[in-house]
Formats: sequence, structure tokens, C-alpha cells
Amino acid sequence: MLNPVSTSNYSDRIGFAQLTRRAFEGGDLHPLREHLLARIAEGTAEAGEGLDLSLIAQLLGEKEAGLVIQTEVLAFHQLFRTPCGLPKPRLRVLALAADIDMGGNTPIEFLLEGSDIELLTLYVVKGVGLPETLPDHDIAIVVASDSEECRETLAAIEQAAPRWPRPLLNRPELIGNLDRDKLFRLLAGISGLDIPVTAHATRAQLSELLEGKIACADITSELRFPMIVRPRGTHAGVGLAKIDDAPALAAYLAERQEQDFFVARFVDYASPDGLYRKYRLAMVDGKPYACHMAIADRWDIWYLNAYMAFSEEKRAEEATWMQDFDSAFAECHRNALDEMSKRVGLDYFIVDCAENQNGELLVFEADNTAVVHNMDPPAVFPYKPPQMRKIFAAFTAMLSRHAKAREKSAE
Repeated sequence: MLNPVSTSNYSDRIGFAQLTRRAFEGGDLHPLREHLLARIAEGTAEAGEGLDLSLIAQLLGEKEAGLVIQTEVLAFHQLFRTPCGLPKPRLRVLALAADIDMGGNTPIEFLLEGSDIELLTLYVVKGVGLPETLPDHDIAIVVASDSEECRETLAAIEQAAPRWPRPLLNRPELIGNLDRDKLFRLLAGISGLDIPVTAHATRAQLSELLEGKIACADITSELRFPMIVRPRGTHAGVGLAKIDDAPALAAYLAERQEQDFFVARFVDYASPDGLYRKYRLAMVDGKPYACHMAIADRWDIWYLNAYMAFSEEKRAEEATWMQDFDSAFAECHRNALDEMSKRVGLDYFIVDCAENQNGELLVFEADNTAVVHNMDPPAVFPYKPPQMRKIFAAFTAMLSRHAKAREKSAE
């Protein structure tokens, strides 16, 4: 039986938000890395310092080394604290994380920055699972992703969920529905929403397609050239390609080593001016919030390759989109967003989307781990900090609401 209270055996750490901010702003992380390495060599390092060292290595591009350090740390210690700015926090949140790279868990620290909420992160490690006695907390939230590497973590939390002693947000059984080849089934038939069928295809199947042994429709009924192909399990555009015909598919496969791929029909979502506009929304407690708008002359767009910082005209359009979001974009797609939120069922998740040429909401991806941050320089993006604070306030209000609802029901 899970016990709600224990003497918290946590280790403090600098944490994801502070270290990522230093790297984002161009700070040199090498001196801190050398200091932490020296502490480890002396045998005086705490577990939290080891986890910070793991993250620093990943931020410096040494992913494999960072993950080795993380695994070694988590083998003997799983609970970490990111303190809030107050000596006595108003709320204590327990985040349930997986032993995965730095992009594999919800970056919840950004959402809690500057708040009066203390964050405890419990890594639910393969072969270890959950402790019989949980650390004291007011509310818990699952931050592990829908990836294959997190399956065991999510299963362990799901098994314990019915006995959880506090409110548990982002239920583990719902997170698995965000996988690319499951999400389109979940959202199928929503009026005003377009989401292409995304199918799993093996290298062998794609080779048979090239040889004429099977047709596109044998993989999924709506598949045709041009199509979108990406290796299964990749994110941030790694291996993503638009394939116009069979020779292009042959060239693509010749360059890739993976055996499993996702395929989907290509949707040309260019606006009348020839530019592509891609939006990131945060769904918090069922309500959509604007995170960013990327504008570029290429379909495979995300915020960094849109070079928004170099275009005053693009930033002005993004600022207007944010300012008018509730009355314009969100209102235009209200029914689709409401129904999507109900079907996904998560308390917090992110949607990457656009508008197709019929004006429908074109959904590319939904997940619970995309980064929502307030790191962009205010001098260049003066409209962003107020919008980000609005999202963070909604997130902390959601946590408080669920915690208070539990207190009232217990009275």
C-alpha cells in the first residue's frame, strides 16, 4: 500500500530550468562541469550534483556521456528537489519522471519558475519502480513521455495510480495515446480538425513499395506521394523528410539506418502569401494558450529555423496573434480544441498545429514534454514574457485547484 507521507530523503540540485537558461543565454558551463567533476573525484558530491553534471554534459552536446552519468546516479538515488524562492512553499508538487534524456520528461521547472511551489522529482527507474513510502506531497503529476523508453515507467505508475494518496495529474494510461500512430485515431472525426493518418512502416515494407510489390494504400488507405517520412522515435525534425516519388524514397532509405518509420500524407498548409505558419499551443486544464507562432518559407518549420529574431515583420505578426489569441484563433477553432482536449484527457499537454487551406486546425503532434519557456530576450520579444507568465499562472492555478479540491473532499 502506498503511504502518502515519509521523511523526504531528497537531494537538492540546480535543475533543468537554471542550467538550460545559462546555456541558452550563452553562459559557459565548462567551469561548473569541472567543479562538479572535482567534487565527484573527491568523493564529496551529492546525488543532485551528479544529476546536474549529467544535464550539463547533455547541454554541451555529450548526450551519451550525460546519460551514463544519469543512470549511475539514479541507481542509488531517485528523489531530487528543486527549491522554490520562499522558505516555506505554498504547495509541494511531486513530478514522476523516467530515466531518459533531457527532452524525455515534461520540463516542469520552467512552468514553476518564480512561483511559491516546491518541486520534488521522483525518477521511476526500470527495475526499481516506486518506493513503498512516497515522499510527502500535495499533488503529483506524471512527466514521463509517451516514448518507448518510458513504457515501463508509465506501467509502474499506472499500476499504483488507483491507490495514489494525493491527486495525480496527467494520468499515465492517457499519455500513451499521444504516440503518433495512436493520436490520429483518438482525434478522428472531430469537426474542423484535420490530422493525417500516421502509420508505422518497416524498412521492408518501404522496400516492397519501391519494388512495386505493394502500393501506398497497402500501408494505409490515404497514403500517397508526396508523403512525410520520419524514423520512429525521433523528435525535433530528426530524419523528417518530404518524399515526392519512389526515387526520392529510395535515396532516403539509402541514407538512413533505421528499420522502423512513421509515414503520412503530406499536407500543403502554405498561406496565400506562400509562407507557412506553425503554432504551438499549451492546453492547461482544458483551455488553450498561445506559446509561439513560427513563420517561414519552408514546410518543415519549427521556431529555431524560422529565424523569428531576425524579422521585425514576423515578430509583429506573432505579437498580434498572441494578443488576439482568445478572441481570434482560439475562438475560430474553439469546438475542435475543446473536443481534442476532452479526448486527450490530460490536464496539461502541448499541441503543434497549423491551419490547412480549408481553414481547419491541422494537428501535427501533441505531447506532454515540449518545452514552454520564458528565455527569449525581452528586448527582441517584448510581447512574450507576459504571455509566458499567463501560461505559468494557469498551470500553477490548476495545481492549486486540484490540491484544494482534494482537501475539501477529505473534510
